[in-house]
Amino acid sequence: MKLLDGAVDHGGSLGRARALFPSAPLPFVDLSTGINPHSYPLFNLPATSLSRLPEAGRARELTEIAASTYSAPSPANVVAAPGTQILLPRVASLVRPGKALVLGPTYAEHARAAAIAGHQVSEVSDFAALADADLAIIVNPNNPDGRVIERDRLLALAAGLRARGGLLVVDEAFMDVGPRQHSLAGDVDQGGIVVLRSFGKFFGLAGLRLGFALSDRPTVELLQRQFGPWAVAGPALDYGIRALADIGWQDAMRASLAEAAARLDALFGRFGVPVVGGTTLFRYISLPDGAGLFSALGERGILLRHFNDRPFVLRAGLPGSEVEWERLESALAEWAARREDQSKGSKQ
Repeated sequence: MKLLDGAVDHGGSLGRARALFPSAPLPFVDLSTGINPHSYPLFNLPATSLSRLPEAGRARELTEIAASTYSAPSPANVVAAPGTQILLPRVASLVRPGKALVLGPTYAEHARAAAIAGHQVSEVSDFAALADADLAIIVNPNNPDGRVIERDRLLALAAGLRARGGLLVVDEAFMDVGPRQHSLAGDVDQGGIVVLRSFGKFFGLAGLRLGFALSDRPTVELLQRQFGPWAVAGPALDYGIRALADIGWQDAMRASLAEAAARLDALFGRFGVPVVGGTTLFRYISLPDGAGLFSALGERGILLRHFNDRPFVLRAGLPGSEVEWERLESALAEWAARREDQSKGSKQ
């Protein structure tokens, strides 16, 4: 069991990348996030999207479409928010301060949010240990390794927690590209469950700030009262309504991402870099000299996600263009050649 404290480091900061690698060629190829590099097509927004307060009818339309897309029991089981990040401490506050257990290693903001809500927070690696929590938090599929917990195991855990007044929070930020049969979105009416869904990652519009919490009706009503009116900005409403309803785009994008992930695995494999997990939005790498690979690629303007407490693992997102694929291939080839030269030198 690992106690959690301190600041949280995230991928996606080009300012940090420039500080780490000041001599790297620009622009950076930012593979440090799990955000889709092929965003939902941009379109012209009506002027009223910015000049007027959002209409309540548009907010209802968004939750109706979200409920259908995510297979929630009804729109009354969905609350929209300006990104899932802002939901984390509010959801953690749904149970009185106690023992919060996070199945890890995983996205670090959950632990920080639970601590803000007053919980004593620990990270555990054993799923069974979560049964002892007042607040149990699971990312499914997991970030960064792509681990998936089956739906029946999650429901059994939720039932045990519910009987003691506890809460299971399942962050399904990457379930759009995961095995959707293991989503708990359709089970939230049972109570004691909150499912979080992110809009920005799969649709590639992280800056729009849109996310959802799915739960039983009393919990959704409580969260809605906390946010009050106009919680979601007009542009986010317009993009959310159109993109979530565009099932054709979603299905085609899932197929395209699967092809790109397979291509990335093959590219890494050519240079002896083992991919051991992930989703089709990011790949999870484990090798003894992970820190060396991170630095070597960073010096060439290729930014991966590294983890200070696990220097042997990396996470790599998908290149967004052929130019980025070529830069990654060239940087890997240079790294592999230098490593081979060093190996030969050590044997002489």
